Amino acid sequence: MTDKLKVDLHGAPQTMLATFYAKALDAHLPTPILGDQLAADIAERIDYDWARTSITAARSPAVTTRAAHFDRWTRQFLAAHPDAVVLHLGCGLDGRYFRLEPGPRVEWYDIDYPEVARIREQLYPSREHYHLVAASVTDPAWLDDVQAGRPTLMLGEGLTMYLTETEGVALLRRVVDRFATGELQFDAFNTLGIRTQWSNTVVRRSGATLRWGINGPDDILSQVPGTRLLAWTSPFDDPVFRELSWYFRLIATIMRPVPKLRYMAQYHRYAF
Repeated sequence: MTDKLKVDLHGAPQTMLATFYAKALDAHLPTPILGDQLAADIAERIDYDWARTSITAARSPAVTTRAAHFDRWTRQFLAAHPDAVVLHLGCGLDGRYFRLEPGPRVEWYDIDYPEVARIREQLYPSREHYHLVAASVTDPAWLDDVQAGRPTLMLGEGLTMYLTETEGVALLRRVVDRFATGELQFDAFNTLGIRTQWSNTVVRRSGATLRWGINGPDDILSQVPGTRLLAWTSPFDDPVFRELSWYFRLIATIMRPVPKLRYMAQYHRYAF
């Protein structure tokens, strides 16, 4: 008998287990990137064969560098807007709210499928200004219950590539139309990244399918009126890569000079 929470997910929701486990492993490293001890503690409470994720401590920076990047951008937004609303779309099991500990005037919404929300409810504590929304991010209805009238950050880490272009553009437009001002922050794969998804072990093992390839800011600016580019960067340009193992530094050295490889994965940031 065990009192651990048994988790059984398939497709895109299953990929959240891999990204979560990377954060749990990172907490045990001598020099962690995130240092998310809560993730490590929660992983111990989950009954799951973590070997199925293909994530190891050595591979965890492939996930945690991205999470650290969006933690940094989120902190910047909250520093400028201490009364903000945060929409953390496709949150999975990520504990960003608990890592960042936003101020008391921030209203934070974690949104994910009902089966994911049920798992989160059993693992994370409740907070006064923290809201868990059990819905698909592509369902327009959940936005009706979110407070408008404040600066709003829409954060989508590891999300866009699982949507179709039609779904993704519609989602971004809904956010921009509903809230008066704010930012869109998300990562994406270009079309080469979508075409070579067979090489992504996490995606392949989960049975998920990557769909939407974004080749640059023009793909967003031309389809989402009211947006203005703040930043578009490759993960390989993040200073953290200089502190990683030789393996990751070598990958960055090889891929950075070739635009299609350099921007196979991308970080996007827009104001609206």
